[in-house]
Order: sequence, then structure tokens, then C-alpha cells
Amino acid sequence: MVERGRGQTQTPAAGEAATAVTAVGKAKPRQGMMRQYDLVERVRSYNPDTDEDMLNRAYVYAMKAHGSQTRASGDPYFSHPLEVAAILTDLKLDDATIAAALLHDTIEDTEATRAEIDQIFGSEIGALVEGLTKLMRLELVSREAKQAENLRKLLLAVADDVRVLLIKLADRLHNMRTLDFMRQESRRRIAEETLDIYAPLAGRMGMQEMREELEELAFRTLDPDAHGVVTQRLTTLADRNINLISEIEAQLSSNLRNNGLSARVFGRRKKPFSIWTKMERKSIGFEQLSDIFGFRVVVGDVADCYRALGIVHTTWPVVPGRFKDYISTPKQNDYRSIHTTVIGPGKQRVELQIRTAAMDQIAERGIAAHVFYKEGVGSPTEFLKRESNAFAWLSHTIGVLSQSANPEEFLEHTKLELFHDQVFCFTPKGKLIALPRHANVIDFAYAVHTDVGSSAVGCKINGKFAPLSSELQNGDEVEVLTSNAQSAPPSAWEALAITGKARAAIRRATRSAVRDQYVGLGRRIVERLFGRAKIDYADDKLRGALARLARSSIEDVMAAVGHGEIKASDVARAMYPDYREERVTRRGGRKDGPRNPSAIPIHGINSGLPVKFAPNGGAVPGDRIVGIVSAGEGITIYPIHSPELKDFEEEPERWLDVRWDVDETNSQRFPARIRIENVNEPGALAQIATVIAEHDGNIDNVSMQRRSPDFTETTIDLGVYDLKHLSAIIAQLRVKSVVARVERVNG
Repeated sequence: MVERGRGQTQTPAAGEAATAVTAVGKAKPRQGMMRQYDLVERVRSYNPDTDEDMLNRAYVYAMKAHGSQTRASGDPYFSHPLEVAAILTDLKLDDATIAAALLHDTIEDTEATRAEIDQIFGSEIGALVEGLTKLMRLELVSREAKQAENLRKLLLAVADDVRVLLIKLADRLHNMRTLDFMRQESRRRIAEETLDIYAPLAGRMGMQEMREELEELAFRTLDPDAHGVVTQRLTTLADRNINLISEIEAQLSSNLRNNGLSARVFGRRKKPFSIWTKMERKSIGFEQLSDIFGFRVVVGDVADCYRALGIVHTTWPVVPGRFKDYISTPKQNDYRSIHTTVIGPGKQRVELQIRTAAMDQIAERGIAAHVFYKEGVGSPTEFLKRESNAFAWLSHTIGVLSQSANPEEFLEHTKLELFHDQVFCFTPKGKLIALPRHANVIDFAYAVHTDVGSSAVGCKINGKFAPLSSELQNGDEVEVLTSNAQSAPPSAWEALAITGKARAAIRRATRSAVRDQYVGLGRRIVERLFGRAKIDYADDKLRGALARLARSSIEDVMAAVGHGEIKASDVARAMYPDYREERVTRRGGRKDGPRNPSAIPIHGINSGLPVKFAPNGGAVPGDRIVGIVSAGEGITIYPIHSPELKDFEEEPERWLDVRWDVDETNSQRFPARIRIENVNEPGALAQIATVIAEHDGNIDNVSMQRRSPDFTETTIDLGVYDLKHLSAIIAQLRVKSVVARVERVNG
């Protein structure tokens, strides 16, 4: 999070970030600032049994704690937590939430401590305030990392008590309302964060009124010109159509009443930000928008919703494809309503939302519409876990996000989870799966279960085979085909996945697979050294030496050896302090020595080891090969006569004995490079490519350089099965009249 809770506290030097003390003693409330009794009366208006004494104590404690701190506006700082509390009284929240709102900046910005808050107000309120307190001592990380770590702390606190989120959103809303007093750079930074995180988060919690206000305030700050233009056009259009709006309201009300249905009907203009984003998303002008005004029909119960829908559809023509029933299939944020669009009076498109009064409350206030102060509901969070889809989504998302490996990844996944609209798909057994719009089968598979995603090899959409990358549409039935042979997903899936859950799972599986490769490589290196030194290796003996290697498990040791962070000889010395490493030179006769039966077998890049091939020429089965270990890169395989091996002659500890272990029936190709001097005439390259293709070679890259007016030097990287296959291609190229010379690079 960016602003320090105090948001707009003024400093003598910087204008923000620290607290300015202008006088000793309490800050006096400015004229018009809410008094103690005003706040208590606001709570009492919806909760006659409010704990007046506790609210008064919180009011006085916070005022004294903040003392003479001021905001950038010059107002006493205490006006901020007071306004946050007032926002929450509009949402009719419980006493503990109101008190925590008054106290929410005390631990972070004053001398108050969590222990003191617990002692005076109880651990429930103390935990709420602690959940809203940002992490300190993050000076050594980037601003994005600070933002992510503080967001992670907030969301984890929200998982324990949802009221933390409600206070934070109210805190952000008041800071946005008073943003004009901040410096321009700070205004933009806070507005961007609001639009990226807090407005979508409010929307995900079903708090549409708060989301819309946060979006509008951020839009006005980030693009004041666009905001002004859209607002002006909307106002002009509303003035021009005021009679039409009244006519539609009157006709709707009359039609429903004449059919025996009591309903409240009212029209509302869409907000500038939603209009602007729709114009950008669809690349259309203002004049092309047909749904600037929406109408809401509020009826008594669910049955009346469908009766009203029938009346509307039999009165006016329906616009095809514009009907959605969120009553039978609610959104994940608990939103329930029927949406439809008809051609109304004056041949105008009329968007309608049909819902009950209870649905209307939840549509505007979301999780805050649940009554926390009533007796018998228990813990608000436990109540929401039972009753709220929105909180279930939040809890699940927090669980997924908390597994992110670093702060920036956490922030990326959070934004992915917050931003997308939804599509609803079904498993073959009829289970409903809600996904972000533009999600594909990979996202669907991981939404069903992580194991289903990781083992997915194919799919059927509505009974037809389709690629795993297929984008899903509302109502699709998706069957994911899995295979036990695939235990980890391809790393390339991460770029295809839309949801944070799928991306996080793929990333974790990729990391795990890579780690397993390094563990396997490290174990082979260690066992090979022990075999050469004729000393016994046993996991139990290594387990007793872990402390000397500063590792907590055998797998950590082996992974470190595979990474090149620890030498195999260090492992031997940790287990056998008397061990002395035998130094072996790699100069001279090494190349033609007998093959070592303990050499590590190489199957190719798809083996269980982190293997790659020499960058300038590769290596193919049939070559005598050697492996070079590089820290963090695994093994690089070189032909043993490669001139590049001279670079490693002074580092014998990096050399590994390796051997090919390739099944002759395997169709895997290996990298090789050839250099051709060919006649510079039309069709020469085509003839060369034809020879390679006819002999089942695969060209990966071609580069050409003119050496003389008559000849061109062509370098080709190609994939072949083995040395025999490569030699056959070279032999066929040599008989071509356009080829003067051909040779293998490093061959």
C-alpha cells in the first residue's frame, strides 16, 4: 500500500509522509467536524443497543493520541479517522468496527501500542487495528515490493476478520475524497493504486456504490480532461432526455401496476468512468453508446422478479443476446439480479435490472449489507463464510496468493484476480465453475483442482475436442482429459493462463520440476565422486552432516550441488573430515581415455536433469561428450573435441563424465551446426534446404554472409537424430554442384 494510512499528513519539509506538530496539546476540532455525540447518535440510529461508553472512549483516545498532527489540508489529523468512522456508520456496521475505525492509525502513527489497545478496548478491536497497520522496516525493497507486502498483510488480516477490509476501504475512500491537498506525484500514485486494487476489491465484495465512487475519484485525478468531457456530455444528454426518462419510468410503473405488480422503478445515469472504459474497450465514440441510462425495477420477492420480466418482455421487443439471469446463477460477489435490454418508447434501448429490495441492498453495499450488529450471528467472518459467496472467493484467493514466491508476483496475481468480469461454465457432472472473462480450458482445469490442471492433456467443449488454449464462453460444458503420465504442466502454459490461481500453480510446478532436476543432478555428481574415491555414501550419514553444510535437508544439499553452489568434495569432507580431493587435470590425453562406466547418462533435454547443449555447434549421439557444470545453469554438453572446452581447463572441478543413453527408436532431435560455402546463384539455398528436408533434418536457423562476389558462407543450425544422420546430410550436400565446401562446426 502506498499511503501510510494517514494518507495526507503534512510534514514541514516534504508535505507528506511524516507528522507535523504545530503546537503542544490536543488538536481542536475545526468548525463542522463531527462531535462525540454526533457519532454516537449515528450508530444509535440503527443500533439502539450500542456501547456508548466504548465509542466515547475510542473517540477521546484517538483524539489525544493524534494530538496536534495535521493533514495536508491543515485540518486536525483526527478528522480523518472520524470521517472513516462516519462512512462506516452509513454502512450500519457494528460498534467494534466503528471503534477500530477511530483507532486505525494510532499504532502506526502515534505512540500507541497493540498491547495498550488490547488492554483498554479488548483484543477484538486490537486485532482489527493491527490488521490495518502497515509493515515497518521495508526501506531496502522497491516501492512495488512494499506495496505488495503491505497488501499481503492486509489480505491475510482480512481472512481472519472481514471488517479489516471494510475499514480499509472506508479509509481509502476518505483519502481519495481529500486527495486534492496532496502533491501531484502522490495524487497520481494513490489514484493508480486505487484503480488497480481497491476499487476492484470493493467490486469483488459487491460494494458497488463504494467501487463507483473510488473509480470516479481516481478517474478525475488520473485523466481530468477525459473526465470533464465525459461528464459534460452526460449532463447535456441527461438534460435533453429528461422527459424520455420520466416517460419510461411512468410506462414501466403503469404496466407493472396494471398487471397487479407493485414495484419501485427509477432510472439512473451511468458513471463517467464506466462510460469511458466502455468507449476505450470497444473503440467507439460517445454517440455510438446506446446504454448510457439504466432502469431498476425493485419488487417484493423472487417470484415477482420473473413476473416483472414476463410483463416487460411482452410489452416491448427484446434485444437478442442481452438477457442475463444472476438470480438463478449469482455472481461470486453475491450479486443477484435479472438483466435485460428492450426497445422501449421512442425506439430507445432500455437496460433493465430487476431485483428484490434485499438484492438491491446487497448490490449496492455487498458484504456490508449483512447485519453484523444483530444478536445470534456470531463472528462476522464466520457468518460470512457460511452466507457469502464473495467472502468465500476472497478466502480462496488469499490462500492462493499467499503462496506466491515474491512480492511482485503476489501483486501481479492479485490484480489478475480482481480485474476480470466472469463467465460461467460447467463440468460434465453439472458443477458450476466461475472464471474471469477470456479464461481458457487451462484456467478451468485448475479451478476444478490443481491436480486436474497439472495432468491435463486435452479437453472437450460441449462434447467436441478442442485445444486447451480455447477461450470459454458462458454456458460451456467442459470435460478435461487427464493423463497420469503428465505430473507437471509445461512451463509455457503460464503465458496462456488468465487466472492467478492457474499461473501460480504452473509456476510452482515448474519451480518444483526444475528443483527436482537439480536434486537429481546433484545426487549423481555426489555418488559419482564417492564411487571414484571408493568411499561409502549413505543418506543417513549425510543427514548427520547437514549442519556442517548449512542445509536443512538432503534434498537441499543435492540441489545446491546441482546448482554449483556446493562442490561434491565439500559434501565428502562434511561426511568424512579426513577426505582429500584427488585433483585431476583435464589437459592432454583426457580426450582419448577409456569411457568411464560411472559416467552420467544423457537422454537429451527432456531427461530428468537440467541439460542444455553447447551454444556454438551443439552435440549429437555418437559424439564423445563431456559435461560442464555452471552455477544455476545445470550441465552444458560439449563434443569432447570442441575448442570451447579450453575455457574450462583451469576448472577441473566443473568437468563431468557423461555418456549418451538414447534409445535408437527415440525420435528426439539434437542440435548441430554446419557451415557451407556455396555458389552465389539463384536457387542455391533452396537446393541446400531441399537436401536437408529430404533427409529428415530440421532447420532451426540460417545465417548468410557474402565472402566474395561468387561465394556465400551459409551457417545452418539443424536438428538431427545422431552423428550418422548428420554425416549422411553432410555427404549429400557435398555432391551438390552449388556447394563448394561443407563442414560441421565444432565437428
